[in-house]
Amino acid sequence: MTVSSAPADPSPLPVTGGGEGRPDRPCVTELRLSAFAGHRRAGFALAPLTLFAGPSGCGKSGALRAYEALARLGGGAGLDEAFPDPAACVPERARPDAQRRRGFRIGCTADGPAGRVRLDVAVQAEPELRIVGERLTSGGLVLLETALRDPSRRSVQAAWHTAGSSPVTRAPLPDDRLGTALLPLRVAGRTDGQRRVLAAAEQMVVALRSVFACDPRPARMRDPVPAGSGRLLGGCDNLADVLSRTRVECGRRHAQLVAAVRAGCAGPVADVLAEPLPGGAVRALLDRGDGVRTDFRRLGYGELRYVALALVLLTGPGVLEVDPAGEVPAALQTLTVLADGFDRGLDPRQRTQLLRLAARMCGRGHIRLVGAVSDASWAAGTDGVTVVHLEP
Repeated sequence: MTVSSAPADPSPLPVTGGGEGRPDRPCVTELRLSAFAGHRRAGFALAPLTLFAGPSGCGKSGALRAYEALARLGGGAGLDEAFPDPAACVPERARPDAQRRRGFRIGCTADGPAGRVRLDVAVQAEPELRIVGERLTSGGLVLLETALRDPSRRSVQAAWHTAGSSPVTRAPLPDDRLGTALLPLRVAGRTDGQRRVLAAAEQMVVALRSVFACDPRPARMRDPVPAGSGRLLGGCDNLADVLSRTRVECGRRHAQLVAAVRAGCAGPVADVLAEPLPGGAVRALLDRGDGVRTDFRRLGYGELRYVALALVLLTGPGVLEVDPAGEVPAALQTLTVLADGFDRGLDPRQRTQLLRLAARMCGRGHIRLVGAVSDASWAAGTDGVTVVHLEP
């Protein structure tokens, strides 16, 4: 792909998967990979529980990586944080233009009270990482558009809808930040047009910000960990510390976790405990109900991943290491969990039980899950599950 100053083509892309009506809470309902890694002109509708399925190399992880990058940009992160390896995001056969520029294009749609809002972003990866075009649209109206006018300046020219005495407002924005995330700080909201821009931008930002990318690492979950903030990390390394908090703060959710662990782990399970140790550390245990307590270091790889993912599904932004929109009530936000290798290491019973738990929690509306599996035949027929099949 040759990067130009124009953002992604606003025409509809082919969509794969299931959709839904307008939700009360802002949420991302479509991911577009116009030109990203191995994807070209791809659009994926996202249901409350979506599994990307396909063989190695089909782009499952790439789709989740693009979603996570958009979430980071929506939270105000810089391009270098959202894309630590930008060259890997450029389509392999993309040729540089006369100025030796190459890049990629991604986007998404967020549904919510403001209607359907589309965001499309064109990123230059080489020779310098920068946003060269961005477009925010709703109802066929362009609310924000940016373009790189002068490559020697580290800014883009932005124009946003005003609908007042002047139809648009123009101003420079930095080329390493998402303009949509900056609009609430730039738009006064004095006219109907400005208020429409603010509503669309805020909906997109709220939909993107509460994302938790989760890939439990059992090797780091076996040992005691220092007592800390009680917020679960993406690798679930500090699972024992989080258990010590959740067991005390919400007995109902903890009882649900115990029931889930009982369904997915070998042997009897009466409780899931966090035991403090000398020196300020804490370790996780399974109470077998007969006086025996099993240290987590004795659990299998699949058991540890199962317990960690069950805990993620049964908790929320206050416990997970995410950056929710603090200015928006929690009741109006939706947490999205990104789980690459959702079924990795799980036996048939564990993956079935975990999927049922995910479907039940996603059906309540406060959490969504986008996962990746190599084969989704075992998930066929499960109520509430949408499978997107990818090919290499």
